[in-house]
Amino acid sequence: MRTALLIAVLVAAVGCGASQGATGSTPETQLTISYWPEGRGSKTPEKWTLRCNPAGGTVPRAAAVCRQLDALARPFAPRRKNLVCTDQYGGPQQAVIAGTHKGGRIWVLIGMRNGCDISRAKRLAFLVPGFSANPNS
Repeated sequence: MRTALLIAVLVAAVGCGASQGATGSTPETQLTISYWPEGRGSKTPEKWTLRCNPAGGTVPRAAAVCRQLDALARPFAPRRKNLVCTDQYGGPQQAVIAGTHKGGRIWVLIGMRNGCDISRAKRLAFLVPGFSANPNS
């Protein structure tokens, strides 16, 4: 009986350790950021990568960007379907953020074509070097 209990405890401990090792070796946030200053399809996009936990990639100040991203609640949540957006235009720039965030797959287009897009762009502009989310600039 004792031997069976000891084996069960050892198997559980080894299984937990293996799981933690796998999580620690694969960042739970890995993003590719593509940016078109004149809108998608205008030219070849500028591209960056971002990894969090551990921080890295080609985005400048990756550790600070990861901390800022981690502080946001549901940064890539889809907009509500019945959301009413103001009719305003902030510019042609667009970015696509794709990859995994906290283990979940994401693909988000940010731009400046209406008030809802501008609001989202202002919230996520720190992820896109060079992106100006100020419609008055």
